[in-house]
Amino acid sequence: MFRLQLFGLAAAATAILICSNPVHATGDKANGRILVYTCNGCHGIPGTNNSYPQYPVPKIAGQNEQYIISALHEYKTGDRTHPTMMAQAQSLSDQEIEDIAAYLSSIKPK
Repeated sequence: MFRLQLFGLAAAATAILICSNPVHATGDKANGRILVYTCNGCHGIPGTNNSYPQYPVPKIAGQNEQYIISALHEYKTGDRTHPTMMAQAQSLSDQEIEDIAAYLSSIKPK
């Protein structure tokens, strides 16, 4: 009986998430373009050179906006652990994270 109740609760929560309107970031692409200067060295934003050409660093240009926001918040809170990314994310405000995500998601990857 408990499993059935738990299943019903999970189904209801899923339905709410699916039917609700998605929340979109309100980032400023122009400001995001300025803020990504610290990202360029490792992530190789188009038009820049990657400082670590032999090191497998994810390419973030063209990545989904909500994914970038979530990832940066997870680095900021310590839910994701990478010393450099944690330090970078902790230096950003929520608005700056949205600005960066708006800019990066607008780039067409090569």
